[in-house]
Amino acid sequence: MNVYEALTKRRTIRKFLQQKIPHQILTKLVNVGRLAPSGSNLQPIEYVIIEDDMLLPGVFSTLSWAGYIAPAGNPQPGEEPVAYIAVLVNKKIKEKDYQRDVGAAVQNILLAALEEGIGSCWIGSVAKNKLRLLLNLPGHLIIDSVIALGYPAESPVVEEMNDSIKYWKDEQGTLHVPKRGLEDICHLNRYGVK
Repeated sequence: MNVYEALTKRRTIRKFLQQKIPHQILTKLVNVGRLAPSGSNLQPIEYVIIEDDMLLPGVFSTLSWAGYIAPAGNPQPGEEPVAYIAVLVNKKIKEKDYQRDVGAAVQNILLAALEEGIGSCWIGSVAKNKLRLLLNLPGHLIIDSVIALGYPAESPVVEEMNDSIKYWKDEQGTLHVPKRGLEDICHLNRYGVK
């Protein structure tokens, strides 16, 4: 799969097979996050890989899933992620304006996961104090987000957006994700010129 194919194929996954991801693949994912662009090359992003069966339920309990279709969109028992990567910002290095660094790093991770056949869900709705205690994080680390990972047990599809951005599940349980059309967001030389 080339990069363009990966970019167009990547979808958020919220139902996972209960098959462990090899540790070396999880480390590989963090490595591509590490190599992402970083403003002024400050590199404030750090990561915690969570793969321990004793920690997974606790991390799961700190996350909010699929707001438009909750609770039906939440992973059900036997569909939970089998690993997580907590995305952290070291505020001793950078305390604000780190969102671009995070976005670039996470996108690298999501695409590398797809190449490995791993589904992912980037989650920003996190009970951060609870997660901080669970992972024993020191105070100089900001919890930005969590990436849920596992081999996919669903295949979401993209739909051309009509009148709503809200994703939905059909009668067969397939997730449909509306996206704005290219003609709606792409302008030539000046805004409003197609």
